[in-house]
Amino acid sequence: MSAHVLEVENMTMQFGGVVAVSDLSLYVDEGEIVALIGPNGAGKTTAFNVITGMYVPTNGRVYFREHEIAEGYPAGKMKKLYGAGHAGEYKRLLKNTPDVITALGVARTFQNIRLFRNLTVFDNVLISKHLHIKAGMLSSTFMLNFKEEKQMREEAAALIAQLGLEDAMNDVAGSLPYGKQRILEIVRALATNPTLLLLDEPAAGMNPQETDDLGRFIINIKDRFGLTVFMIEHHMNLVMDISDRIYVIDFGKQIAEGTPNQVQDNPAVIKAYLGVDEA
Repeated sequence: MSAHVLEVENMTMQFGGVVAVSDLSLYVDEGEIVALIGPNGAGKTTAFNVITGMYVPTNGRVYFREHEIAEGYPAGKMKKLYGAGHAGEYKRLLKNTPDVITALGVARTFQNIRLFRNLTVFDNVLISKHLHIKAGMLSSTFMLNFKEEKQMREEAAALIAQLGLEDAMNDVAGSLPYGKQRILEIVRALATNPTLLLLDEPAAGMNPQETDDLGRFIINIKDRFGLTVFMIEHHMNLVMDISDRIYVIDFGKQIAEGTPNQVQDNPAVIKAYLGVDEA
């Protein structure tokens, strides 16, 4: 059992002979904004996919608060192919689907926007509210859950207004400016009532002004909703401005961890991002 909000313990994710994430261990504490950074292809999104139940780890385990939400070990052909450490330490196979993990309080966004582009802003948010619906299929079909549905619609509208998208509530999501689509995806994640929010490159494709606005938005929602935030991001100004701590991975392996000041001066991080000339 972990005392941290999120704890990743010796996570390895291997696809055939390719080790995408190797022996990754990290933690995120209550109220923190923690960033996971690294060059393209370093394994960042793969780590997010394990945490949120899209993949079962090849080895290692993941805790969310008091819940162990994922565990795996090398089995079958992978016993021979396995290319990372801590083999034999984990004996349990535990898989939770993304909806189960989300219902526990873990919400995420994606590197590529995954809105329902042909639905309105309101309907995108309302769909997320249905994660916690109590009515069954029969009562929903015959509109017997109208009180619950009314409450969810009111909550969805209030959340949209609270976060500055009220004027676009009835607009089709795909018609919004790119920056607002990014914000809408975060609002939709918040509609699931998370306590841990995972953001996968939330500033991707944004201009400098939009990125600055996003940084303020993330801090605002963290404080307003009592969130803990774990994010992947390539915009280093954003990372350095709002992160409490940073983990750096390269080729699936952790190479640094610390405060923004510690990380930006780390020779291993500089080498991973910029390379070094051969002597």
